[in-house]
Amino acid sequence: MTSAIEQISLAQSTEVRNRRGRILVVDDQPINIQAIHQIFINEHELFVATSGQQALDFCQSTPPDLLLLDVMMPQMSGLEVCRRLKQQDATADIPVIFVTGADSQEDENSCWEAGGVDFVSKPVNAQTLKNRVRAHLTLKFQADLLKEMAFRDGLTGVANRRFFDETLQQEWRRCSRSNQPISLILLDIDFFKKYNDTYGHLDGDECLKHVAAIISHQVRRPGDLVARYGGEEFAVILPNTPLRGAVEVAMKIEEAVRDMSMPHEQGVNEKVVSVSVGVATWHMDADLGPDQLIELADRQLYRAKEQGRARVCFEET
Repeated sequence: MTSAIEQISLAQSTEVRNRRGRILVVDDQPINIQAIHQIFINEHELFVATSGQQALDFCQSTPPDLLLLDVMMPQMSGLEVCRRLKQQDATADIPVIFVTGADSQEDENSCWEAGGVDFVSKPVNAQTLKNRVRAHLTLKFQADLLKEMAFRDGLTGVANRRFFDETLQQEWRRCSRSNQPISLILLDIDFFKKYNDTYGHLDGDECLKHVAAIISHQVRRPGDLVARYGGEEFAVILPNTPLRGAVEVAMKIEEAVRDMSMPHEQGVNEKVVSVSVGVATWHMDADLGPDQLIELADRQLYRAKEQGRARVCFEET
């Protein structure tokens, strides 16, 4: 059996080495931004912020893989930007390389104390900056892979319940800040216990894998999450999604599972594997929390089962 370390090593050779990083360059001087742009334009995806507040806003909405952060900026220094990033769970793990014209020991210590992982002096040496960015991106990507392995369901390959809980909390806060709706889909394989009793647990595992793959195929946006919620139940988090969009996704999932035509002698009507689906959407003006959204979606899932299964029921707050 391949160990976790060996799996990471294999992943590094394929994903980590060839992956383009998303780098946010933060500097109030266009000439410095242009110089860094020329160094990395063919290797990584670059984004630009010209103030500390722009950098914070960007990291909250679309966290980059790494920051190249100027120390001396008006209104908010790079040191303060880094300190604020490290105070937030969603941005604390973003590595920050300071780009600074100061070279005293006191200035260096300030960069470390603020939470930076490295610093380079201005004017930058292109090869030095490339090597340090490559090293810290490699460490970041390896950490991401390890986290992904810890948060994946071993059987189906989708996210596990722990990652679902953390992601729902995080996306809830993000949608609250941006005043956007968030939708949740809960679905359950109909009469799955009877499926296991009829075909055996090995075939039951295969059924779970196929259903997970079908759900993942229908949920395509990078910010959405498919998770195994427990047993034969799955969940889908859809940030920035109104009820209408969530119901469309849910109906596509329900139809695609039936179209798979996997035999189920104890199933609903057509004697194929099917799912019951509950959908709920939360808006900013509703006095609810993530747990209440789960309860609403679960209530709709129960309604779908009561009404005959193999269907979608939904509710909007």
